[in-house]
Amino acid sequence: MPQLLLPLSARPPEATLACVVLVDLTGSTRLAHTLPLPHYMALMTEFVQVMILSFEANGGTVLQHQGDAVLGYWPAAAADDACRVALEAHDRAARLTLAGLLGAEMRLRAGVALGEVIVGLVGGQPSAYGLPVNYARRLCDAARSGETLACAGTAEHLGATVAAKPCEPLALPGFGGGCRVNRLTLHDTLHSQTRMKVD
Repeated sequence: MPQLLLPLSARPPEATLACVVLVDLTGSTRLAHTLPLPHYMALMTEFVQVMILSFEANGGTVLQHQGDAVLGYWPAAAADDACRVALEAHDRAARLTLAGLLGAEMRLRAGVALGEVIVGLVGGQPSAYGLPVNYARRLCDAARSGETLACAGTAEHLGATVAAKPCEPLALPGFGGGCRVNRLTLHDTLHSQTRMKVD
């Protein structure tokens, strides 16, 4: 019996320029081995909830989460906000209350990519398709624990909040060698003000 396919729309969905952010907890497998399962689940739940709230409170749209990773996007015009949230996620993860109680060290890595995506609902959940989604994943995979890497296009859209320092070109699966990548940091003055408010 032939498979029935949904007909293509006469008006294809329009692509939008977006900044995609992926944050991924490192060492989660080790935590799963060392913590009782109920404690591990509670910790992952708190981590994901904090990341989701942080994304949404700062203008982002959460696309999905997979246990220890959260993916979201911002309009390209808000790339500075997206990158700031990605950078602040490191500190938010390290300060999780439950992690402190359990004696668990929470560290993450992040990848940020900017480009055209098509956004829509799949199974009732927001989803995005396009190379930036894959690129953010590759950048996140290439980042070291505690590091946020961004594509060159992202760096061109930054404002006064985030600084981008070019790295050695990387060879990323599916994107070939010579990928231009930047390591992101918060500008020192802003970072000092933020920590003073938190502390």
